[in-house]
Amino acid sequence: MAVLLFSGSGTHARAHSSDMEAAFGNTVLSHYPDGGWVRHWFERDGSYRASFSDGRSISGNWTREGDRLCLNDIRPRFLVSRFCSKFTQVRLGESWAARDPLGRRVRNELVRGRSH
Repeated sequence: MAVLLFSGSGTHARAHSSDMEAAFGNTVLSHYPDGGWVRHWFERDGSYRASFSDGRSISGNWTREGDRLCLNDIRPRFLVSRFCSKFTQVRLGESWAARDPLGRRVRNELVRGRSH
């Protein structure tokens, strides 16, 4: 997963929503070396959802916590109920390296629109 990713109260989420503006209405796409992927969607109200290449999906809430973006209350519980990663602000079309909750390397990309 990684940047532009993931927790809690809507009030805190709205306080940092300007930092996340590029993500709203667009898709953060995580690419795995084995060809798998995860599509992440962030909403201004602090909600979050994701869809995996194997058909699974999760939802939760995101907040900014200092220099980290955190996902909380991940449902259904997927290995962890909370995950934080370093926040990196990007523009459409940019990509960045990160790690997922299991420590695996991924390449994230911010793509236009809500690809499903």
